[in-house]
Amino acid sequence: MRKRWACTVLALSACGLAHAAVAAFPDKPIRLVVPFAPGGGTDTIARALGAGMGKALKVSVIVDNKPGAGTIVGTDYVAQSAPDGYTIDMASFAHAVNPSLQPSLPYDYQTAFAPVALIGTGPNVMVVPADSPYHSVQDVIAAAQGKEKGKEKGLTYASQGIGTSAHLAGELFANLAKVPMTHVPYRGAGPAITDLLGNRIDVMFATAAAVSGFVQGGKLRALAVTSPRPSPAWPGVPTVAATLPGYSVESWYGLYVPAKTPQAVIQRLNAAAREATQSEDFRKRMEQEGLAVRTGDPAELDTYVRAEEARWRKVVKENNIKPE
Repeated sequence: MRKRWACTVLALSACGLAHAAVAAFPDKPIRLVVPFAPGGGTDTIARALGAGMGKALKVSVIVDNKPGAGTIVGTDYVAQSAPDGYTIDMASFAHAVNPSLQPSLPYDYQTAFAPVALIGTGPNVMVVPADSPYHSVQDVIAAAQGKEKGKEKGLTYASQGIGTSAHLAGELFANLAKVPMTHVPYRGAGPAITDLLGNRIDVMFATAAAVSGFVQGGKLRALAVTSPRPSPAWPGVPTVAATLPGYSVESWYGLYVPAKTPQAVIQRLNAAAREATQSEDFRKRMEQEGLAVRTGDPAELDTYVRAEEARWRKVVKENNIKPE
């Protein structure tokens, strides 16, 4: 009896400590992991979001860039972290695509994470350097077909990594247009855009958040948006689908934590994300970059990403898209 009573007391004490830890959350800085190099669209959004969440939670939210392997390095870091709410994954398009594109992952994407909040969605933008000879989607197709005088067949397109929206947007474009295009992956949008600006790359299907400033500054030219309909944030810019019917790619951003993170902690993080994204400054900044802010409950992110995973699994299979 004494032994059983002691075990009961210990169990209740542990339970009490766990509840106390959840009630005190957060009481130290939070790490927001961005699985890309600094300077890209995901990094830009994470920093704006982290600043707002930090104010709401009254602790520092530190952005930690962990690029590599098409977001797998950073994503796996979060999967292996303690489920206490202090390590968050800034997930994007690749999170839903890697399961069908990669033959194996170091984590089980179905069980390793718990959803926190969908932050926003938006189109990618087909861009070329400002001094590029290409002024339309049809120009790019013609150049890739080798119809330019003195130009060999095929073009290069950059991405922020294998499995990202910029990668799959280019693959889908090349398949639907039936033209040869060489994918050049980087460890983030920042270095990819640097080479695009330097004319070492022909074109990029970049996230709106990554290139809006360069387009507005006259350093890049926007040829088309990848959404099925024109974007209000990109007036006068046509859709790729106007030239290639059926073409559609959408970027998204969302927050995940390791599985088994307490629901009370997830709800606290969700509330902080909602508060951050509802601020006028954040919304104005995101809308200027062509993103629709749509922060809801954790179930909304889960439903959205499961639908994206199913959709891209079909596209990857039908188009025989493989990692490089």
